[in-house]
Order: sequence, then C-alpha cells, then structure tokens
Amino acid sequence: MSIRIIVKDPDPVLREEAKEVTKFNSNLKKLLKDMAETMYDAEGVGLAAPQIGISKRVIVVDIGDETGLIEMVNPVIVEQEGEQLGPEGCLSIPNLNGEVMRADRIVVKGQNSDGEHFTVEASGYLSRAFQHEVDHLNGILFTDLAESIYDISERPRKGGE
Repeated sequence: MSIRIIVKDPDPVLREEAKEVTKFNSNLKKLLKDMAETMYDAEGVGLAAPQIGISKRVIVVDIGDETGLIEMVNPVIVEQEGEQLGPEGCLSIPNLNGEVMRADRIVVKGQNSDGEHFTVEASGYLSRAFQHEVDHLNGILFTDLAESIYDISERPRKGGE
C-alpha cells in the first residue's frame, strides 16, 4: 500500500467523466487499498479515483461509524429521496467548505473488488458522502452545487492558535 498524491482543483482529471472498470484484478485491489490509505492519511471521509489522478469509477468511503470502510467500483445511485442541506469540504479543494443540498436517503449499486454486485442503503451523513464521491466520478465538484462557499483557512485552531 502507498499514499498517493491528491490532485487539486483545477486539475482537468477532476472534470472528466471517469471510465467504467472492466478488469477486476490485483491492480484494482491495490488501487482500493492505496485510496483508503490516502483518504485516512488526509483525514477525509471519502475519496474517488479521479482525486488521485486516475479516471476510473472507483470510490472509498468511511464516515467513522460502525459501518467502516466501504469500497465500491462502478457505483450508481439508483434511488434517492428527501433533502438535507449541510456542510461539505473536499480534499481536492483545500480551505473551502460550502453548504450543499443532497438527498437524505439513497440506494447505491456497485461492485466489490472481485466484480460481485452489492447494494448500499445510506441516509444522513453516509448518503452525503456517497453522493459527493459519485459526483467526482461525473466531473462534478461540491463547489458547483454549493448554495454558499466559505474559506476555512482563517478559522482559529484549537487552543486559539
């Protein structure tokens, strides 16, 4: 496993529609492991392959709850309902956050690293994380959808620093 470099906006790979994965092999398994390690190292809750410069439909999500790490290949949101407005940030757009309207509950279909199909039902924060990462696969950034955007680089640090 290795930590990959996270590409930053305006890198063109972030605006491409990622390609469907058709080969389920050891390279894909390594990519997923590297993506998870990179996400954890950056203290993120999700990462899409385009964010490390790879235009493939692969995401990892871990919001820090009992669900743990979810790796998904070729994810597609097949159901959505309700609305939630909440804050989002992005490892590819440091120092900016924004308020984004998302579906409150979704169903996502995808594949695991062996090509087996599975479904995830998500609500609340997990739903938000999945929608954010799937957007990356379609060349959409949270700043495209945000109702407001704010700079967090000037935020006081813990202890007033």
